Amino acid sequence: MKNAWKFPGGLSEPGEDIGDTAIREVLEETGIKSEFKSLLSIRQQHGAPNAFGKSDMYIICRLRPLSFHISFCPHECLKCEWMNLTDLAQTDDTTPITHKVANLLLYGHREGFEKVDIAMQELPSVYVGLFYKLYHRELPELYENIARMD
Repeated sequence: MKNAWKFPGGLSEPGEDIGDTAIREVLEETGIKSEFKSLLSIRQQHGAPNAFGKSDMYIICRLRPLSFHISFCPHECLKCEWMNLTDLAQTDDTTPITHKVANLLLYGHREGFEKVDIAMQELPSVYVGLFYKLYHRELPELYENIARMD
């Protein structure tokens, strides 16, 4: 590990949805309130020393800030600040995943987040009264009902 810039993150609580975990971790680490917008990417890693002997799935979410005043947790962070994405993408003082995510965010900001977002849709389960969250790229409206067109 090196002292490097990274995005907030952490483990989900049992039964906690992906977006709720991201919102909670950002609040705990930075004091920033936010809302879930989409998934950006997923990292899978095997053999990590801090993964309790399990394969590690790190899910990267795009959030929208609802507050901007930073009140960071000194037990979680050495330093916390808002940064320009271009500067973050170009600095050597970051992790490879932070560098890649900064570039994804720059691309989405410039070209449209529909090109990078993995959206969430809540759908009814086959089990009565239950629902699940399906994460997928947005489909053009034409394809949402294509089965009915054939």
